[in-house]
Formats: sequence, structure tokens, C-alpha cells
Amino acid sequence: MKKQALNTLTDKQVEAYLQANPEFFNDHLNLLESMTIPHPSGDAISLISKQLEIFRVKHQELENQLTALIEIARDNDTSFNRMHKLTLALLDAATLDEAVANLEHVFVDFFMTDFVAVRIISEHEQTPIANLFIAPNDPNLQHFASILNSSQPKCGRPTLAQARVLFGDEAAEVKSCAIIPMSFTQLEGIVAIGSREDNRFHYSMGNLFLTQMSEIIATRLISLLHQSEHD
Repeated sequence: MKKQALNTLTDKQVEAYLQANPEFFNDHLNLLESMTIPHPSGDAISLISKQLEIFRVKHQELENQLTALIEIARDNDTSFNRMHKLTLALLDAATLDEAVANLEHVFVDFFMTDFVAVRIISEHEQTPIANLFIAPNDPNLQHFASILNSSQPKCGRPTLAQARVLFGDEAAEVKSCAIIPMSFTQLEGIVAIGSREDNRFHYSMGNLFLTQMSEIIATRLISLLHQSEHD
């Protein structure tokens, strides 16, 4: 009767039993040594070898995940450091002109960019910085209408028209850039950072960091604009 019962066991019942009794092979080591499992190559390997292979694969997966997490942490540290430098540079500026100059310095030295542009959408005001202000009715703003309306940064290769408005004579050298809108009640404008490398600012880049950066820049520029109006 016992033999007949064993013959009627299904694969699922055996699997369920082994899962419920994981210590089974501890008491039957001889089975581990004698059991073989088909290998994709066609050769048979022992159960112990198969387990070691599975453990190695899982270990490698865990190592890869850990490496990825470490890289993410390093990237985050770099981003936080850059944002810190940017904030300090803006706070150190006493005038609007100094703020723009400090921005250019930080973007080039710490963000590793080749080109920087700041455009404040407002009627022209007296400033030694060329093209800092662009009138609200300037037809060149049409090239940025979708970006300004969406209030979302755009990364990738700019159109030649966009590059000319932002970077002037250096437009043809800009292979990729991040165009970051600043849309606030007291200020509207654009910050753009460009590169000679095609993939430096890729369209798939996340927007959170760039949006936070625009908020910091715009907040400081608003303060300095109000200060200049009262001087």
C-alpha cells in the first residue's frame, strides 16, 4: 500500500513537501550527491552544483544592485553639491549683474557646461549685461512658446533659432542644452545651459533637479530686481 501511495504522488505534492520541510536534504545528504539535473548544454550536473550556480547568479544580481545604488548615491551627492554652490553664488551677489556673472561661473566650473544664457522677459532695463532682458512682445519668444506654456524644462538639441536667441554667435557650436523656464508671478524668463557634446543634455533627462534649480535662481533674481527698483 505504501508503494502504491508513493507512485501516485504528483510533482506539486513533492514540491509542496520539500518547501514545507526545507531541512529534508540535511538528513539525506546522500540524495544530494546522487541526484542530477539536466543542464542546458545537455550534460547532467549535481544538485549541489546547480544550487551553487543559482547562488552565484543571485550574488551577482545583488552586487549589481548594490553598485547601481552606490552610483545613484554618488550622483545625488554631486547634484546636492552643485546646488549648494549655485545657492551660495546667488546669495553672494549684491546686484542683478553680479548674480548673472556668478551663475555663469558656477555653471561652467561646477556643472561642466560650455554655454550659459539668462533671459528675463520684461521691458528693457539699464544693465551692462547684453541681452539680459527680452521684451514680452519680442517675436523671438515664439521659439520658446511651448516650453514657457508647459513650465517644464526641455533637454536635447535646440533649434538653430532657439540657439541664436540664447547663445548668439556661438549658436552653431551648441550640440545639446537644457532650456529651463522660469514662470513666477513676479518674474518670467529662461535659463539655458548648453554643451558642445551631443548627449550632455539628453531629452530623457529628469526635470526635477532642473525645476528646483530654476526656482532657486528665480527667487534670487526677483529679490535683486526689487532691490534695483528701490535704489
